[in-house]
Amino acid sequence: MPVEAPLEAVAAPADATAGWLERYAPAAARPYLRLARADRPIGSWLLLIPCLWSVALAARMEGGWSVYAVALLALFAIGSLAMRGAGCTWNDILDRDIDGLVERTRLRPIPSGQVGLRGAFLFLLAQALIGLVVLAFLPPFAILVALSSLGVVAIYPLMKRIIWTPQIVLGFAFSWGALMGFAALLEELPASALLLYAGAVLWVVGYDTIYAHQDREDDAIIGVKSSARLFGEATPGWMIAIYAVAVVLIGAALHAAEAGIAAWIGLALFAAHLARQVVRLDIDDPALCLVLFRSNRDAGLILFAGLALDAALA
Repeated sequence: MPVEAPLEAVAAPADATAGWLERYAPAAARPYLRLARADRPIGSWLLLIPCLWSVALAARMEGGWSVYAVALLALFAIGSLAMRGAGCTWNDILDRDIDGLVERTRLRPIPSGQVGLRGAFLFLLAQALIGLVVLAFLPPFAILVALSSLGVVAIYPLMKRIIWTPQIVLGFAFSWGALMGFAALLEELPASALLLYAGAVLWVVGYDTIYAHQDREDDAIIGVKSSARLFGEATPGWMIAIYAVAVVLIGAALHAAEAGIAAWIGLALFAAHLARQVVRLDIDDPALCLVLFRSNRDAGLILFAGLALDAALA
């Protein structure tokens, strides 16, 4: 796909992970890989993790790991990469004017002129097609559940202009995977699926509030709304409440699924990780906010490890 603006002296965004993209990716592909946030894999991890939780918990309810359940982990990994990239591309298309005014995002491919709108739309289509290929391996009920998420994904970038807590809408979108394992393995959405989804939504609201504190001052200048601006200095107290309810809801999901001791140990370690984030949080330290946000990958994988072991023991 052609690059639509010169690439000379274009730096990576401030929150990008330096390394492989600059060293190994062809120069013409780099702007599109940045558009898909390939230089920031944390978002793909955070989109994937609720999928992993749901597959493991649904496998436990089915009586243990099956070949199909393990295959689902790989399918959801591919789908998460493609759909996170597609979501970021759509977000950047809609936010191209706002991104140019924010220090952290002004060097993204569209506002910096590395990728034009036509190229961005074609790239969005290519990533969506990969997602459709993944859906072809799922049963009809799971396909229906997956397609039901598209409306939430489409409107999320607009929410920061409308409501003070766009993180809730992001939670609805990023937590959809908490339903997908049940939809694919059980072909239904039992109470445990809905409780897991609700807990995951609040987890997303919590960690994205931490992330949003990096942009708090720029957002205030340009009039963009966020939970970070809404909570302000009271953020630590809100984080305690949000994370606590998230843990309770996920615990209710485990109870409904009749999970075993390994799952409960995983949840306890997950809760301890979230508590440590709150203790360390300094909303006036953007670098620390980014570190704490990224640490949620480890928190989510800790819980998955407990759920996966519990399914294996079942």
